[in-house]
Amino acid sequence: MTSSQNAALLAQWADLWGGKISLADELVTDDFVTHVAPLPWAPDVGKTGGREALKQWISGGYRGLSPDMQFSADVGPIADEHYMVVRWKVEGTYNGGFPGASPDAVGRKVAFTGTDTVRIEDGKFAEYWLNVDSLFFLQQLGVKEVPALA
Repeated sequence: MTSSQNAALLAQWADLWGGKISLADELVTDDFVTHVAPLPWAPDVGKTGGREALKQWISGGYRGLSPDMQFSADVGPIADEHYMVVRWKVEGTYNGGFPGASPDAVGRKVAFTGTDTVRIEDGKFAEYWLNVDSLFFLQQLGVKEVPALA
């Protein structure tokens, strides 16, 4: 893929995570696979598979916590023919609803970073590995105790 193709894909990926959920229909393969460490409050996230599951994860999870969430690239995209990596930052206003978060956190501006690695197949996202600074996010929400994985 060319640099301009990578940049265009990255912009659409950021728009998808930024709330344009319908983009998944054109950007993501039917058999899309997600590789994410399970979280105590969302143990099934690491098992997400398929386009519809991704759409639900974005719209029901992340976007619900911060509807004004905005993504920007800090590094990348770094890409070859089949893979693209980007280091990103997200900023938004916490809307409430996270287990264990302080009630005082509602309305607070939050920011955290992560790295996406995606495998591209026929111009679409086919596989996704996510590394995110969850601890920093939890600290901003005032979460005092993280439950153990079941």
